[in-house]
Amino acid sequence: MLFFFLRHGDPVYEPDSLTPLGEEQAKALSKRLLKCGIDEIYASTSNRARQTAKPLCDALGKEAKLLDFANESHTWAELTTQKDDGSGLTWLFYNKKAVDLFNSKEFRALGDRWYEYPGLEKYEKGIMRVYNESDAFFASLGYEHIRYSGKYKVTKPNNKRVALFAHQGFGLAFLSCVLDIPYPAFCTHFDIGHSDMTVINFKEVDGYSVPKVLTFSSDSHLYREGMSTLYNYEVMF
Repeated sequence: MLFFFLRHGDPVYEPDSLTPLGEEQAKALSKRLLKCGIDEIYASTSNRARQTAKPLCDALGKEAKLLDFANESHTWAELTTQKDDGSGLTWLFYNKKAVDLFNSKEFRALGDRWYEYPGLEKYEKGIMRVYNESDAFFASLGYEHIRYSGKYKVTKPNNKRVALFAHQGFGLAFLSCVLDIPYPAFCTHFDIGHSDMTVINFKEVDGYSVPKVLTFSSDSHLYREGMSTLYNYEVMF
């Protein structure tokens, strides 16, 4: 199985939709995915994710199967903290104090049980929700996660190409689960641009799969269409 993770295009968060730029990014992404032979399409229940999936769905005559656990509103409620200046909420990976902590030697030693660090216990429920729902999703595709081993037991071998349209904040937690990389390390060292594509190969060997990333947050479809490949916005600590 090849698994494609796609972030939505350039958004308007209130109301939840794509900008005209985001719509063009979605069309460019669709052209690229049509060359990949996508068999199944999934999307977060957010409008911006569904709108990003729509050009591909229309071209293939398929409907996206909606996954509410992938809606970023849940992750926003679970994996955010106060901005450094106290003016509101931000993702943990955009808070300088959190980033410094996450990359300290003492903290990294906690590995997968990072949420046991004093003061971070409240994040256990949120990250485990993402992990449990993600594992259930892959089990439905025929890949049972042996968590923290980097391996999946393949129960229904297939050569499908499966696409999920979702979000950055959710995606960093989701992909940290898929790849068995502790969330603090993953979210501070990887990022996902608007409409960018990540591809993971679930190749089976003797009944098991160790997923391997073939490309991460690729924006070559934007380059192909002559669109800007600059990151969509700057986030200042």
